[in-house]
Amino acid sequence: MGIIGWIILGLLAGGIAKILLPGRDPGGLIGTTLIGVAGSFIGGWLSVKFLDRPIPNHFFDLATWGSAIAGSLVLLIVYRILFGNSRD
Repeated sequence: MGIIGWIILGLLAGGIAKILLPGRDPGGLIGTTLIGVAGSFIGGWLSVKFLDRPIPNHFFDLATWGSAIAGSLVLLIVYRILFGNSRD
């Protein structure tokens, strides 16, 4: 899967992470989207590095989606802890 595939996966993973973790984020839609893209890259890297799971060549792999969503959720939680809810 190429870089464009990871970016698309990250956009979708960021949206899913936002649905799973609702609330107002300091960065809004753009910040959440960028967190999703970064989370998918980090989740994929951690999956390869520590779980010894190779990156598949196809887009629809459940483990890849799970790692991308998990990475997005973790980054979204860390982002909320660090930057708080500054739009109140």
